[in-house]
Amino acid sequence: MSSLLLPYTRRKTFISYHHADEDEVSDFINYFDHGRNVLIARGIGGSMAGDVIASNDAEYIKQRIRTLYLRDSTVTLVLVGRHTWSRQFVDWEVAASLRNTSTSNRNGLLAITLPSASEYTGKKVPERIDDNLDGDNGYARWMKYPQSSAALGRMIDDAYSRRSTHAAVVNNARLLYSRNRSI
Repeated sequence: MSSLLLPYTRRKTFISYHHADEDEVSDFINYFDHGRNVLIARGIGGSMAGDVIASNDAEYIKQRIRTLYLRDSTVTLVLVGRHTWSRQFVDWEVAASLRNTSTSNRNGLLAITLPSASEYTGKKVPERIDDNLDGDNGYARWMKYPQSSAALGRMIDDAYSRRSTHAAVVNNARLLYSRNRSI
């Protein structure tokens, strides 16, 4: 498929999610990355390395996640299930994604509700993403599950563009979760 024919750019996208949603996330990646070439999925395959988890230093944690796992991605996509909002690693990944340093630019930020959570009335977006939502004025966007490859491609392109158009409104001041939140 030639990129000249696509209405979007295929971007390296870091996928953040709660382990309980792994089957649904795998289906998403298989369909939109492997099947439709909308994105190039990146992620942490399995648990994080011990040196990332073992520190209490927030700056070090964000730097290690960015260096080890986010280094070649430009957009972070959080796939939101019922309990994604409560997960420590998701918070850490989002915090690292929002870091802008001399050696790496921050990622665009997009949250998409998984189908299994779409009708769940208690669904929440992770707090750090919520800090960055403000309709068209916010850095992040929280969207419904895409109905087509083109729709997802446009969502990812929008998140990528917001890295420059909405950089001034990034809010990454929240303290990192020190553990998973109670459900």
